[in-house]
Amino acid sequence: MSRPDEEAIALLKKLIATPSTSRDESATAGIIRQWLADNGHTQARIDNNIYALAAPLRPELPTVMLNSHHDTVKPSPAYTRDPYMPEEADGRIYGLGSNDAGASVVSLLAAFHLADPSSLPFNLLMAVTAEEEVGGEHGMRSLLPHLAEKGLIPSMVIVGEPTGLQAAVAERGLVVLDCIAHGVSGHAARNEGVNAIYR
Repeated sequence: MSRPDEEAIALLKKLIATPSTSRDESATAGIIRQWLADNGHTQARIDNNIYALAAPLRPELPTVMLNSHHDTVKPSPAYTRDPYMPEEADGRIYGLGSNDAGASVVSLLAAFHLADPSSLPFNLLMAVTAEEEVGGEHGMRSLLPHLAEKGLIPSMVIVGEPTGLQAAVAERGLVVLDCIAHGVSGHAARNEGVNAIYR
C-alpha cells in the first residue's frame, strides 16, 4: 500500500503531464474527479470545477472550504525543460503547474482525504477550480452560485497558492481595469523608464 505522500506526488506528476491551460482544463478536471472517486469521495463537476463534501452536510455547522486551482498559464518559450514532463531533481518536481498550483491542489486533496469529518466542528468542502489564471467566468464565479443552491456557503476558505509556506491574507476585493496606458521601457534596477501601471 502506498503512502499518502507518494499518492500525492503521483497525482501531481499526472497533472503536470496533462496540459491544462486556462479555459482548457477538461482533462485535469477528469483526473481530479477520478482521484476523488477512487478514494471513496462523492464528487461533482460544474464546468471544469470539481468539488466534494467530506461527509453529509450538517447545516447547523459552518463550512470550511479547501480550494486551489488546476489551470495553468501557457508554457513560456524560454522554458529550459519540457513543461509537460514531470522531472524530480534536487528535491523538487519540475513541470508546468507544479508550483502554481499543482502542489497546493494535491496537498489540499490529501488533507481532505485524510480528515476525519466526524471529529471536525465544521463541514469540510474541497473545491478544485478552473480559470483562476484568467479570472474566467467558468471558474469560481460559476461554482459559487451552485454551491449556494446546495447550502454549501463557506464560512472560511483556505486557498492553496505558492507563498513559500507563509500564511497570507487574501485580497480583500478585486478591481479589473480594461484600459490602455503607455509607458517607457526601462529597468527598475537603474530607476529608468515610465511605469504604465502607475500612469
